[in-house]
This record gives sequence, structure tokens and C-alpha cells, in this order.
Amino acid sequence: MKITNLELFKVPPRWLFLKVETDEGITGWGEPVVEGKADTVAAAVKEMSGHIIGQDPMRIEDMFQVLYRGGFYRGGPVLTSAISGIEQALWDIKGKFYNAPIYDLLGGACRDRTRVYCWIGGDRPSDVGEAAKRQVEAGFTAVKMNATEEMHYIDSYSKVDAALARIAAVREAVGGDVGIGIDFHGRVHKSMAKILAKELEPFRPMFIEEPVLPENNEALKEIARYTSCPIATGERMYTRWGFKELLAQGIVDIIQPDLSHAGGILETRKIAAMAEAYDVAVAPHCPLGPIALASCLQLDTCSPNAFIQEQSLGIHYNQGSDLLDYLKDPSVFRYEDGYVNNLTGPGLGIEVNEDKVREMAAIGHDWKNPVWRQEDGTVAEW
Repeated sequence: MKITNLELFKVPPRWLFLKVETDEGITGWGEPVVEGKADTVAAAVKEMSGHIIGQDPMRIEDMFQVLYRGGFYRGGPVLTSAISGIEQALWDIKGKFYNAPIYDLLGGACRDRTRVYCWIGGDRPSDVGEAAKRQVEAGFTAVKMNATEEMHYIDSYSKVDAALARIAAVREAVGGDVGIGIDFHGRVHKSMAKILAKELEPFRPMFIEEPVLPENNEALKEIARYTSCPIATGERMYTRWGFKELLAQGIVDIIQPDLSHAGGILETRKIAAMAEAYDVAVAPHCPLGPIALASCLQLDTCSPNAFIQEQSLGIHYNQGSDLLDYLKDPSVFRYEDGYVNNLTGPGLGIEVNEDKVREMAAIGHDWKNPVWRQEDGTVAEW
């Protein structure tokens, strides 16, 4: 079997899908995208196609090595995301060839279902108490929200108080047993992150996410002194080499690699195994589309330290389209009691509605994240 063609589809709300075809009629789907840089990643995939066309799609490890190590410059969000989407599609082909879900080819299932959480608070969170209550009534056992709006290096305690009031409203609305993930989104600098981490502790968050930017991960050791809340990070980190030092330092409790950014399914399985050796949990990042989510669930199913999965239904980024729109059978992502059952179909376990993909690709998108500024005019983290 040989790869014959790669085809890209830029579809709303902000995604990029990849279809890989073979001479035996088996096709695979991947989701290579950096949010806000879809065209850039598409160009990287096209540049890499020369290493892919004519190759055996079953040799996934070898192709990863060629794509990652074959270039003198490597890593980073664009190149690794391009590799990730290609790799996902190859696993989809391999699973379809063997008529098995991908997790069966990676050691088999170690769980029957995966817990999921949903978003309740957007870029400028408000009314989160009511939103959390609605999601719990819908059956979810965990929610996540952004903690704050923009914050300066040193900022006012009124912003801290506002964040605490929002978290308090959520905890009051859902009770003590529902998990609450609090995403700092890298918006908070070290000095303010220490304050927030300490003040949030009485509300018993499920985790605090990206309390500082990943380029400032050394600050996590100091922040951890101010809280017993589990600390999570990793959505903007790539490959096992990117996670190596973080795990060795023992300064996080949860890693959140993104399977469309970190290197794909097998690479993230290797990262999860590294984390397991350091007694660290995994909660894959996934505010993306159905192919990325299916990839994550394949990983979760065969990774014992995966404890919860992000998914994008109803997320504030998805305006006009949602992940179920692109599936022939949306019921594969049916959530019951806050869990989703293992995907048992071959490959990724989903059937992409190609007609819908082509229809929406004709519309396309030009999604960009906002650029925020502080009151003094300086650029703020979004």
C-alpha cells in the first residue's frame, strides 16, 4: 500500500482537516492546525508531502522520524502541528487496514469510558454560576472556565477579587463534588499567579491551568509553594523533548499535551508514559474539531494516567459550526453521566462527512485570536 495524495480543507469555525489517500482505497483523516495559523500549517503540510507521497502508510514511526528529524530546524507549533495531523491520518489508515480502533494497536483499552468536561466561561467570563449549573444538570461532572481577563505584571486586587467571586459562584452553584478547572490561559504573570493560586485554594479546584506561560515554567516551582491545588500545563509544549525537563523537575501534577500540536497520537502516548513514570496525570488539550477529539479519546482509552478529556461542544471559540457537524454519526460522542464510551470503530472510530467538509471548505475561515492591551497601552496576553 502506498500513499497517493494529501488534501487539505480549511473549515469553520477555525479548523484545518487533512485527508490522506492510498492506492488501496483506504483513506485517513487528521487535524493539523495551529489556531489562528491554519494557512501557515497548511503550507507546512504541503512542504512535507514530498516525504509522504509514495510511502507505505503503515511505517508511522519511520515517517515521524523523517518529518521531525529530517529537517535541520525542528519542533515548535507549526512544524509539529503539521506532523501531528499527518500522523493522525496514518493511524486512521492503519486502524482501518486492521479493522481495529487505534487503541487496540497501542496496547489495548485500559478503561471502558473517559470522563469529559465542558467550558462555561469564555474570554471574559460572566454568569458562570448559572452556566455551570446548566452543565451539571445536563450530566457533566466537571467544568472549566477562564480565571481572569487580562492582567498586568503587577495588577489590582480588584481583579483578584472578581476572579474569586466568579469561582465562588460556580462552587456554590454546583456543590462540592463537581470538578472545576480554572484556566489562567498564560494571562497571569508570576507575581499575580502566586496570589491567585493561594486565594483560590479554599474553592478546591480540580486544577489550575497554565498559571504562567510555558516559557516561564521555572516559576511553577515557586507557585506550587503557595497552593496544594493540582497544577496543569502543556498545551503549548511539543514532543517528548519539550516535556522532559518539566517532568524531571517534578513541578506539575497534570500535563495537557494537544494531539494536534504535540506530535500526534503515538508521540503523545510516549509523553503520557513518561508522565506516568513521574506519577503525573494526563488531561489532553482539545478545543478543536472531531478528528482531534477522536485522536485524544484513542489515547485516553489506552493510557491509565489519563483522567479527563477536554472537548469543544459549546465552547466560546466555535461560532457557526461545531464538531458534530462534520460527522456522519454524531452519536459516537454521546456523553452520558459526564463520560463518553470508547470509540470502537476502526481507526479513529469516527466517519467524517466528507460532503459536509467540502461544503464548508468552500466557505473557509480566517479566524484569528484577539490582540488585547492593558490600560496603559502595552500588549497583554490573550
